[in-house]
Amino acid sequence: MKKVLLIALCAIGINFSASAQYDPAFRFGVKAGANLSNINGNDLALGSGSNAFDFKDNSDRTLGFTGGVFFRFGRNFYIQPEVSLSQKGAKFNFDNSVNDGKVDVRFSNLDVPVLFGVRIAKFFRINAGPMASYRLSSNGKLNDSFNDATKSDSKADFNNKLAFGYQAGVGFDFGRLSLDVRYEGNFNDIVKVNYNNATTASQFGKKSNLFQATLGFAIF
Repeated sequence: MKKVLLIALCAIGINFSASAQYDPAFRFGVKAGANLSNINGNDLALGSGSNAFDFKDNSDRTLGFTGGVFFRFGRNFYIQPEVSLSQKGAKFNFDNSVNDGKVDVRFSNLDVPVLFGVRIAKFFRINAGPMASYRLSSNGKLNDSFNDATKSDSKADFNNKLAFGYQAGVGFDFGRLSLDVRYEGNFNDIVKVNYNNATTASQFGKKSNLFQATLGFAIF
């Protein structure tokens, strides 16, 4: 029994030592974690002068999952493209008689960031870069709430699915394992509404932002 335990401890020690020395010029791996997201903007005023939506008080963030793969080229200076599925959203306040309270809006996106980074120490990294995000689906609550609030035969048009933004943050490497903490913002609106009926034509847009934490594992 003691010999088996000794062999197991030696194997663990050898594996840990090999992992600590893992420092290739190219890495491919998987990553997963969580988003804390929000969507900011101004109120939308309809033709009557009342506000169909009160977007100002939406400080609560929505928790969502993110996961995908990454490629890293380089050591001290590197480029890291990624492809991931990401859940984002926000909690909106509706200031009207139809929808009184918060509505939890959620999106599923395909994100493709390309990060440029520098490793300051053996385990510490700083990176930033552009990102493209394509909306795959949504839970439809914003659409339904908007149309219910306006009580019109016309429909709100949520037709823009592609957004461009950026990610910036820090990372820590422990052999094959990595921890990344980032902030993400958008350059253009991710929610854009073109609303038209007999009395008014209105347009408004919202940009998202989120904090993200992920754990990664380099397969090779």
